[in-house]
Amino acid sequence: MIEVRGLWYSYGEIVALRNVSLKIELGEVVAIMGENGAGKTTLIKHFNGLLKPQRGYVKVFGVDTREVTVAELSRRVGLIFQNPDHQLFAETVWDEIAFALKNFGFPKDVIERRVEWALKLLDLYSLKDESPFALSGGERKRVAIASVLSYDPDIIIFDEPTVGQDYAQKERLAQLIKLLQSQGKTVVVVTHDIEFVAENFPRVVVLSRGEVIADGATRKILTDNEILEKARLLPPQVTQIAWELSDFGVPRDLLWLPEIRDAILKIVGGRL
Repeated sequence: MIEVRGLWYSYGEIVALRNVSLKIELGEVVAIMGENGAGKTTLIKHFNGLLKPQRGYVKVFGVDTREVTVAELSRRVGLIFQNPDHQLFAETVWDEIAFALKNFGFPKDVIERRVEWALKLLDLYSLKDESPFALSGGERKRVAIASVLSYDPDIIIFDEPTVGQDYAQKERLAQLIKLLQSQGKTVVVVTHDIEFVAENFPRVVVLSRGEVIADGATRKILTDNEILEKARLLPPQVTQIAWELSDFGVPRDLLWLPEIRDAILKIVGGRL
């Protein structure tokens, strides 16, 4: 699906990516994490050709991204920017979501059906006639997401999707990711929200100073203090509590609230 090999990219004298290699398979759900300036956004912009490798290569569906246009890649790779204002331009929410469908030549009845579906999915239907720029930051973010989901790309990439979203909207986003995965979509999410990752992602890629320093199972990576410190990430709250209680027999690799609850009850029950 996505293959990155020996990727280097610089902005002038600033090296953003250093010899990055990774592979994301069809249908995977992957989180990319790291401190500010680690190269996360630079990396995902290579997935749809917005940036081209200076050294190494990126292949999507087996095609070198240097050999195709952004427009060609965008039909199969949807990227939702961190700042929705960099993505929105239409006069109404409806027009914003319909734009890509019209541009890709979908029939009118399909456009209407897909736009209505996306509006309802992202809780935007009541705002369909509003200007995107009159909405809150969280609402604009959801419009940007809807504008990509409407044309049904094979790969969906989110850059910091939980920023500006309350708990209910984060839960809605988590359910959306599960829905996309059930449809066989590949989902890549750049985020600093470690609790969101702990609860919803099986795999994490960690970047630091432009290099991949960890890539693997979420439980293994997010409970490894050495990796987290190197990437300047705080562990999930449940993990922090588990570490504090490890002297009492609580395992150190816990991520979820039910796990630590059960671990504590087991210890307490064994001592009664």
